[in-house]
Amino acid sequence: MSTATTALVRPTLVDRVVTRSWASDIALVIAGTALVAVLAQVSIPLWPVPVTGQTLAVLLVGAGLGAVRGASSLGLYAILGLVGLPIFAPQEDGSHLTGLAALSAPSFGYIVGFIASAAIVGWAAERSWDRGWYKPIITFIGGSLVVFAFGLPWLAVSLGQLGVPNDLQSVLVAGFYPFIIGGVIKAAIAAALLPALWAAAERRDRSDA
Repeated sequence: MSTATTALVRPTLVDRVVTRSWASDIALVIAGTALVAVLAQVSIPLWPVPVTGQTLAVLLVGAGLGAVRGASSLGLYAILGLVGLPIFAPQEDGSHLTGLAALSAPSFGYIVGFIASAAIVGWAAERSWDRGWYKPIITFIGGSLVVFAFGLPWLAVSLGQLGVPNDLQSVLVAGFYPFIIGGVIKAAIAAALLPALWAAAERRDRSDA
């Protein structure tokens, strides 16, 4: 493959191990959706709120698949949850919101933010911002903030409709401050994992040469 073609393709991590085709793209999109669905069910007790693996999966899927496939995975995730599959993070009582109940929930804006986050993280990864040490940190913290950029306005509107205070401070207390610690942890995990996987892929390439 020529240098020009390589630059055009902008391979992500999975492109180093999977030959790109329509079939592989579809399979990877579905696999990305499945990863998010599985990790969304993982909850780790942490102060001030439990941490789920959902956002971590979003960051990994975006970086691993790139902008289009990553966003497609999260778009499929949103659609499947809306049509009735119990794949969103569970409620406190263990139940799952689906359909119109999920769409009207104050937290659904975060689901929309997942799509944008995967696209932006994927775009950055296609430009090698998932490698090294400081670029991944910027990429994944930025990707986490994108989720809040969509989730917090949706939350504000929902709180207002419920007759609950929805000024900026109230919205931040309800939907941002409690998740800072978990968000930083998940961004740090992704920022450590992706460069390590890239290093392993490059070692494999050298051994195969």
